Amino acid sequence: MSARYDAVIAGGGLSGLSLAAHLASQGWGNRSVLILDDARSRPSATSWGFWSVEPGLLDAAVSRTYDRVRIHADGGARVLALHPYRYRVVERSDLCRVVGAMVGRCPAFRLASGRVEEIRDGPDGGLVIVDGEPVRGDWVFDSVTPPPAATPVDARLAFTGWEVRCDRPVFDAAVPVLFDFRTPQADGSRFVYVLPNGAHQALVELTEFVPRTGRPPAAADRRDAIARYLAGVVGVDEYEVLRTESAVLPLRTRPARRRSGRVLTIGAAAGMVKASTGYAFQRIQRDSAAIAASLVQNGHPFATPAARSRYRVLDAVMLDVLERDPAQLELAFAQLFRGNPVERVLSFLDEATRIADDLKLMASLPPGPYLRALARRTMSRQRRP
Repeated sequence: MSARYDAVIAGGGLSGLSLAAHLASQGWGNRSVLILDDARSRPSATSWGFWSVEPGLLDAAVSRTYDRVRIHADGGARVLALHPYRYRVVERSDLCRVVGAMVGRCPAFRLASGRVEEIRDGPDGGLVIVDGEPVRGDWVFDSVTPPPAATPVDARLAFTGWEVRCDRPVFDAAVPVLFDFRTPQADGSRFVYVLPNGAHQALVELTEFVPRTGRPPAAADRRDAIARYLAGVVGVDEYEVLRTESAVLPLRTRPARRRSGRVLTIGAAAGMVKASTGYAFQRIQRDSAAIAASLVQNGHPFATPAARSRYRVLDAVMLDVLERDPAQLELAFAQLFRGNPVERVLSFLDEATRIADDLKLMASLPPGPYLRALARRTMSRQRRP
C-alpha cells in the first residue's frame, strides 16, 4: 500500500463508492485515489431506494424502476402515479460492480480493504491509520468516523427488514408500498415498507421514528411486528426469510461540522440523511458531484452548496411534532399526498421546491401542532447565549 495519495476515501459504503465514481467521471481519473473498504463502517442496508427525474451517474446500478407506489395511511389506500418521477432501487452488489468498472478504468485508483483505526489532519495533509500503518492523502474523505458523542440527536430511525420468499404470489411486482401504517404503533410512529422483487419475493421493512427521549424498540418486538404484518396484512404464514437487515440511524437537523483541515466528512456523519424521511441516496450523489467539481475547478473540495436553512427548520418542526404526538406522522403523509400533486410532495422532500409550493404543502396540514412546534423552536433559539 503506497504511503501517499492525492485523495484517500475512508469507507467503501454508499458515500465512499459514490464519491469515487464522481471523482473518476469528473477529471480525476489520472490522480491517485485510495478507496479503503472498512466493512465495519458499512450500514446493514444492502439496497437503496430513491426517486428522480433526471438521469444519474450511477443509473447503470439501478436494478428496478417503478412508475407507481402505494400508500396506506389514515384509513385509506392509494396508488400514486409518480410522473415525471420514477422510484428506483440500487442493490449494493450492483453499485460495487458499476463503481468497480469506473474505478478500473482509472490507472491510479485503488480499492483496498483495511481496518481504519484513526483519521486526523496533519501538517502536510490528512493522515489515516490503516491496520496500524500510516497512509497520507492530500485530501481525506471520511465516512467512517462517527460524529462526536456530544452532537445533538433530534430523533432516531430504527428499521428492520426481512427479504422473504413465499410459495404463493402475494406481492404486487409492479408497485412498491412506500409506507403502510397498518401495523401496531409503539412509542414512536411506525410503518412498513414493501419493495417487491417479483410476485413471490419482497423486502418487508418495519421503519419507526423514535423520539429524541425514547428508546428504539427491542429487536424481538420489531421481528414480531413484521411477522404479524405478513400474517395479518399480506395474508401469508409460510415463507422463507432469505436475509435480514437492521439498524438505528440518528437523525440530526443541525448543520454538521464537516471540515478539519484537509479532512472532509462525507455520508451520514456529514448530514446526508434527511431528518424527516431517512432518505440519503440522492443527497449523497449531489454532495459527491459537488465535491468532485470543486476539486477540479478550485483545487479543494469545499465549494459545496449549503443546505437551505428553511428545510432544516421544517425538518426540526416535524420531529418536534412527532416527539409530542407520534400519530401526526401518519396524518401528515396522508394529507400531504391527498391535498397535493405527487410531484410537489416529492420535490419538497428533495428540497427543490419554491417557497410558494412550501406554503401550499403546509396549508394541507393541520396548523396547530406545527405552529406550536415552530414557536417552541423560535423561543429556544432566542434563549441561547
